Amino acid sequence: MEKIVVNVAWPYANGPIHVGHVAGSLLAPDIFARYHRMKGNRVLMVSGSDQHGTPVTLVAEKEKKTPEEIAEKYHAINKDSIEWLGLSFDIYTKTHTENHFRVVQDFFRRLDEKGYFYLKKTNQYFCVRDDRFLADTYVQGRCPKCGYEEAKGNQCEICGTTFEPGELLNAKCILCGNPTILRETENVFFALSKFSDALMKYLSDKEFWRPSVLEFSKNWIISGLNDRAVTRDLDWGIPPPISNLNGKVIYVWFEAVIGYLSASIEWAKNSGRPDEWKEFWKDDAHHYYFMGKDNIPFHTIIWPAMLMGHGELALPYQVVANQYLTSSDTRKFSKSRGGAVTVLSLKESFQPEHIRYYLTAIMPELHDSEFSFEDMEQKVNNELVATLGNYYHRVLSFSFKNFGSINMDREIDDEMLKEADRAAEEVGRYIEGCEFKKGLKTIMELAQKGNQYFDRCAPWHTVKTDREKCARDLYVNLEVIRKIALMSHPYLPFSSEQILRFLGVWEDGYAVWAHIKERRAGYTLHEPKPVFSKLVISKETLPLDLRVGRIISASRHPAADRLLVLEVDIGEKRQIVAGLSEYYREEELVGKKVIVVANLQPAKLRGLESDGMLLAAEKDGRVKLLTVDDDIPSGPLDGFTPGKERISLDEFRRFDLRIAVERDGELLLEENEVGQEVAVLFEGDVPRKLTASGRPVRSDGRIGAGAKIR
Repeated sequence: MEKIVVNVAWPYANGPIHVGHVAGSLLAPDIFARYHRMKGNRVLMVSGSDQHGTPVTLVAEKEKKTPEEIAEKYHAINKDSIEWLGLSFDIYTKTHTENHFRVVQDFFRRLDEKGYFYLKKTNQYFCVRDDRFLADTYVQGRCPKCGYEEAKGNQCEICGTTFEPGELLNAKCILCGNPTILRETENVFFALSKFSDALMKYLSDKEFWRPSVLEFSKNWIISGLNDRAVTRDLDWGIPPPISNLNGKVIYVWFEAVIGYLSASIEWAKNSGRPDEWKEFWKDDAHHYYFMGKDNIPFHTIIWPAMLMGHGELALPYQVVANQYLTSSDTRKFSKSRGGAVTVLSLKESFQPEHIRYYLTAIMPELHDSEFSFEDMEQKVNNELVATLGNYYHRVLSFSFKNFGSINMDREIDDEMLKEADRAAEEVGRYIEGCEFKKGLKTIMELAQKGNQYFDRCAPWHTVKTDREKCARDLYVNLEVIRKIALMSHPYLPFSSEQILRFLGVWEDGYAVWAHIKERRAGYTLHEPKPVFSKLVISKETLPLDLRVGRIISASRHPAADRLLVLEVDIGEKRQIVAGLSEYYREEELVGKKVIVVANLQPAKLRGLESDGMLLAAEKDGRVKLLTVDDDIPSGPLDGFTPGKERISLDEFRRFDLRIAVERDGELLLEENEVGQEVAVLFEGDVPRKLTASGRPVRSDGRIGAGAKIR
């Protein structure tokens, strides 16, 4: 029995997790952990919400809330999404806990006592207008290596290059847009350069790593390791345990990776065995780390160096870094840029295993892959439903209807059973080698062969002519679907359990890999039902680009009292001029979530360009903006695709948008109706409710059913 620690990269608690997180770093470790539990290995799978990163403080400033409020809100949302997907963490915790503070500060002291820290004065980015030092995430500019124009202050997410202050070109403050300056400050530094030889030796026997991970890591060392600042000028995070460093916190790159250790310690304490974490961190255990490729150097260079400096903890055995999942415009999904497909937005219309299957099938293991709803519909319906689901249901429904129970008291030597056992061995090898797509493909190929075998058996004929042969053939098919259900359990745990229940074999602890090769003497079946539903995804053909936006600033138009000049973040910043001064004060608008027609042709209004239009409901001389819940990020409404061709105002006015009252699933437009008011877009005579992240677009206050939206 092996001891295996599955360490999963911690998502920032600055917004809902999206499909890029799931495909990039969350789903693969769950498949891996579930498989090894089935093999009888001791598995500890840990992760949590990274609550101290500057992405959290950025959202807090935008939404005028405290960082802790933002961090706690999204931790709860993301934990719920993780549970819905069936991700089987032994603990999913967070960094803003007393336990994490203590473990990080103890780790800090140990490295300090061993001489790996020193004080150093450096120049840091500083915004004169805001009178503050700027964390890396608050700085944006052009990458000097690849030319990416939206690189952050410390790292380019496109090419992975990391920067020292001053190396980013055309650096500016993202809060006010002004150029930054460099100003001297003193911080604690980690002597990473001392570990060059030890790290190269550590990597020398890692030929089983993915080539992209190993080559990237070796090149990082060859190019020269730079010492890194461990503290920074910020007030949100973990204070360093040094008395003369007021106004500073420990850098998130340092404390977040220690979260794997602190989570393990918290798990042991919660389990009532407070020292059990040592069996996974100080004894012989294999540590697997799962992440996206932008996290490679932190897990193959920096964290191993920290562990070497500590001296008593296990080094990473395997680092599994996926490439990016991109949207249709080839950009990787990003919470900070907006427009990502969040798990929260999928819960209303999809089963968890629609998502698990599709994101495994397109998992970006070696190359970037592209997410699209059209492709999801095709793969789910034509593969998951039509192949695997169909084979399950054909065998179970026919056997239940015609026999109810089937017993086989003699050994059966059938090639189909041998084929299933060979497939299980192959799936196991693929999962152990972190080749999850190949493992799923093997399962689906077996299901296809199962369908063909069932057709050759033709039980609908033999049930009338030779019931003994029919029962024998069905027994083989039942054995095959039991084997498929077990080998698919790491991938599709919900349906796997359902199928095993229909077979009458499920009980707690039955999901054991060794059971695949065991022979059952017979089955007493329960009435089956289809385990996968077919997807019907609405194809949006309207030439509209409707997005959620957040108003950053609002001011009076210098040449028109009726007009307000707004800066709106819709995933990109737009200037929009709107005739709202009669209905809203400037201070009421700042921070408000609004709905924007993003592909309206730009127009000049009294000398100022307006690029887009805010949607508002109007009735009886009253005007109410359309809005959404505060925690919904900027980006396209559900079912709307960014990048549509520009349309004129006259073309937009052809669309029929109104306010309806939603009650018991019906959309009511009569004036006297009372209830939740939602925005609808008519497609012909049928009203379509507008939603964002699965939740309705609504008016900013009651205005009445039937109100026109303009």
